Amino acid sequence: MTPTDKSTSPLRLSVSTWSLHRTLGDYSVYGPDAENPLTGAADKRGEITLLELPARLAAFGISTLEICHFHLPSLDSGYLKELRATLEHENVELFSLLIDSGDITHPEHGERDQSWINSWIEVAGQLGAKRSRVIAGKSSPTAENLQISVQRLRDLANTAEANGVRLMTENWFGLLSQPVAVHTVFEQLNGRLGLCFDFGNWSGPTKYEALTSIAPYAESCHTKAHFSENDELDSDDYVRCLDITREAGFSGPYTLIYDGPNPDEWNGLSRERQVVAPYVHA
Repeated sequence: MTPTDKSTSPLRLSVSTWSLHRTLGDYSVYGPDAENPLTGAADKRGEITLLELPARLAAFGISTLEICHFHLPSLDSGYLKELRATLEHENVELFSLLIDSGDITHPEHGERDQSWINSWIEVAGQLGAKRSRVIAGKSSPTAENLQISVQRLRDLANTAEANGVRLMTENWFGLLSQPVAVHTVFEQLNGRLGLCFDFGNWSGPTKYEALTSIAPYAESCHTKAHFSENDELDSDDYVRCLDITREAGFSGPYTLIYDGPNPDEWNGLSRERQVVAPYVHA
């Protein structure tokens, strides 16, 4: 698969490190304005370290992973090589590095944030990630902001392709909060951008119609269930969203996103997997 190939690998289950942030030790999300937040070493802050996660994930029966940028405790080349080797040893595919900060449409810091995101895309390449997901912008979807985003996403795609990575963005934050904005950006990127389709990001009476509109762009799916304060999974909403992906012919990884009230994250992931599994194995 080339970095500009719009196709994806066969349907499969995946997990994001966000779903295990308590297990990994509740790292804080940081961005380009942070001063050296990395520890410089793979310190153990939670039940397991990131280096221990691939084996734990393989034992759980899932062999695809997405890593949030802030869960990397070090950017030292030796650590990155060790993590990549660990993933390969456990036969766990690193599908995407999720760059969870930065605003390329910021009127003052947009260029700075683009440079910071570029550096993380290079990290994705070092780790052997297939994709890297970036934020298209946190500003409102005005015509001017959309064009700024398109240009900077095009530049980021250049960096991604040079590092053997395919660029993705997500229906997330202000710029891509509406289907029309998503269409505008994707139509102008001419296939050089994939969509991380997250049906936990949108809500309201037009949610399902809006998600249906953008689902054909999806190359990965952040499969987030809603849990009540009493730890009850909203299966009706979950299934309806999953049906949208099936109807769109989705063929990428279903990444389980757990953020429920129960601190037992593996239990929450197991409950989500029970609902999602038929869509993978159908």
